[in-house]
Amino acid sequence: MTVATEQNEVVAELRQAERLLLTTHENPDGDALGSLLAMHWILEELGKDSAMYMSPDEFPLPWEYRSWTFDGLVGAPPDDIAERTIVFLDCGNIDRMPVDFLQRDGLRILNIDHHHDNTRFGTVNLVMPDASSTAEIVWRLAHQLGATITPPIADALYTGLVTDTGRFMYENTSAESHRMAAELIDAGVDAHDVYRRLYEDLPYSRLLLLQRALAKLERHDHGGLTVAHLVKSDYEDTGALETDSEGVIDHLRAVQGTTVAVLVRELLGDDRQGLRKVSLRATDGRVDVSKIARGFGGGGHPQAAGFSTEMAYPELVAELRSRVGEQIGE
Repeated sequence: MTVATEQNEVVAELRQAERLLLTTHENPDGDALGSLLAMHWILEELGKDSAMYMSPDEFPLPWEYRSWTFDGLVGAPPDDIAERTIVFLDCGNIDRMPVDFLQRDGLRILNIDHHHDNTRFGTVNLVMPDASSTAEIVWRLAHQLGATITPPIADALYTGLVTDTGRFMYENTSAESHRMAAELIDAGVDAHDVYRRLYEDLPYSRLLLLQRALAKLERHDHGGLTVAHLVKSDYEDTGALETDSEGVIDHLRAVQGTTVAVLVRELLGDDRQGLRKVSLRATDGRVDVSKIARGFGGGGHPQAAGFSTEMAYPELVAELRSRVGEQIGE
């Protein structure tokens, strides 16, 4: 089935459905949250009964997204869930939203995503690996649905676009990305305000956490693998939240000579003792980090991926060195 056919099917489903429940992956980023909000407002504009689900554990959100108001958000399954069409946004694998009520049989699921390794778990799937972001897909759907891109919708979509393209610096940035950005600015986005919100108006604790990460910087294999490791005490000593590690890996990725950047961070909470979240970034086409992540049960994009593991840190670094070496022939 072609992408155009998939897109037409999803549009038909969205037009036909009267009640919908939207969701995204756990630990949502800017693209996930922006796509979720934009789709919710688009559907409401079309007269649909739309609700959004995120686990209460996701709150508080990272600082940069707290200016958004999530009216229509539920933290538990609605009573009429069996009668609602479920829309997953930016979720490459249904297990990235590990909630039983969203995985039970009989639900009609629309799976809208841009991850190339999406498992196509939906009743109807729209997977566009060539799109810069899920926000770009939602933008295209809005046009096909005949929705008006209001300033709030434009702001949400622009945030998703900017964050997933790394401020238009990553290789997934295309001419279409810039056309989308231009249209959203014309629709009322204040580009400077979005930039300030995302990258400048940040708590001091985040800077202290970055300082901790950079102080632990490790370089392996002649500098090709750049790694930093955050442990629970780093968060406790700086007063940082788990979400304050956002953006640390971009500093690692920028180090000269780096082929793969890795941020390993211990997850907080007694129920997650020993669990580590690993973020991977590749700087060129020689290494597909999504392949490495899938080997650990995770996923993502060729140049940006992640997974969780209980593997001890020294063994984890050794394993990552081996898997990166396999791909570049060393």
